[in-house]
Amino acid sequence: MSNKGKNVAVVGAGLCGSLLALRLKQLGYKPVLFEKRPDMRSADISAGRSINLALSNRGLKALDLVGLSEKARTITLPMKGRLLHDREGNLRMSPYSGRPNDYINSISRGDLNSILYDAAEAEGIPIHFNMSCISSDPDSGELKFQDHSKNIQNFKADAVFGADGAGSVIRQAAMKKSSLLRFNFSQQYLTHGYKELSIPASENHDFRIASDALHIWPRKTFMMIGLPNLDKTFTITLFLPYTGEDGFDNIRTDADITRYFQKWFPDAMPHMPKLLEEYRTNPTSSLGTIRCYPWKTGAKTLLIGDAAHAIVPFYGQGMNCAFEDVVVLDKVMKNFEFGDWGNIFEAFQIIRKKDADAIADLALDNFIEMRDKVDDPVFAEKRKLEMKLENKYQDYYSKYSLVTFKEDLPYSAALKLGRAQDELLLQKIKEKGSADQIDELKILQELMDLRTKLEISI
Repeated sequence: MSNKGKNVAVVGAGLCGSLLALRLKQLGYKPVLFEKRPDMRSADISAGRSINLALSNRGLKALDLVGLSEKARTITLPMKGRLLHDREGNLRMSPYSGRPNDYINSISRGDLNSILYDAAEAEGIPIHFNMSCISSDPDSGELKFQDHSKNIQNFKADAVFGADGAGSVIRQAAMKKSSLLRFNFSQQYLTHGYKELSIPASENHDFRIASDALHIWPRKTFMMIGLPNLDKTFTITLFLPYTGEDGFDNIRTDADITRYFQKWFPDAMPHMPKLLEEYRTNPTSSLGTIRCYPWKTGAKTLLIGDAAHAIVPFYGQGMNCAFEDVVVLDKVMKNFEFGDWGNIFEAFQIIRKKDADAIADLALDNFIEMRDKVDDPVFAEKRKLEMKLENKYQDYYSKYSLVTFKEDLPYSAALKLGRAQDELLLQKIKEKGSADQIDELKILQELMDLRTKLEISI
């Protein structure tokens, strides 16, 4: 095999970068991973950072590409639906799908990254931790890194992948030469931020609340969610506006925290003995969407994952989307000669950009759905109808299922078809008043006709 284009630098050894390096090694390249943070296998993720994620079919497909899907499954907890908590403590289960075998998986970010690190090292991939990239030339592939002792290390690669997240240094290097590159960049923040809290295991080392669901406390303009962990704890995430009556800026003292949770989340509060400490200690973090283009920022450099398209977390697709980048790149690479990075990067960004934009839009839509619409009677009837159709007719997939469980369908097609289906079903529910009044075969035919009209095949 030719050595042309063989030496590859992957800047950022998070989930996407580690998976990418592993796949490149399997394809015959010589990747080197650089990570600014310490090795998480020997250092805890800082408190307040999102520590568990939702792994679904697209992510599992990517892990299967490198032979790790089954190993990843061993550290997951299946979540079959959203368990909704109202202010009186009443519970209502909203399944993710009418198909009994469709579910998403709660997984620890650190544990999954550790699996990827172990696999990468087993393949002989060097991982340089505590190395911050301080300079990048997108055309020459020349990189400069600095360790914690201020020592400088230079590295030159045939190809550079910027997998260094939403605050990407590799992307910033592209922005500095934007007059030549015509580099477009936007960062849109939500008016809401988030704070990580927790529910510990019970005194008998069991879950305090149901472990087979993603818990949501929807409160119209804000919400709280909870995902289970293998150690019987729950990671709780509070999403609030920064300002206003129910915003973070109005919760300043312990008394404020107590009053707020007693008012809005009374059934959760007894399960949160460290609430006051965690609320005071853990940071309030921002939520935003990053879009940029081109992702090919120079002759030898490509942005990938969150560095190219960071999204808000409300569809549970951030990690899955970044992993799918690797699947798409793998397919693209098969159409070009080994190491033909210029053409590979160009083809990848053309194919992938529209799908990254689509899931960003879907994630923003789902924020409104999770905090507000899940408690709306019309929306609840629509979901009831969707569940009946999915359970009885294998050809039908709701918008959520198109995105989450149809891993071979591009996000852009899922958005187009899913929105059209939602519009049709909501219209029918409003006309008939309930899902039970709708002729299933007739509406199914209308949905199939809609798919034909939009020229989308699933």
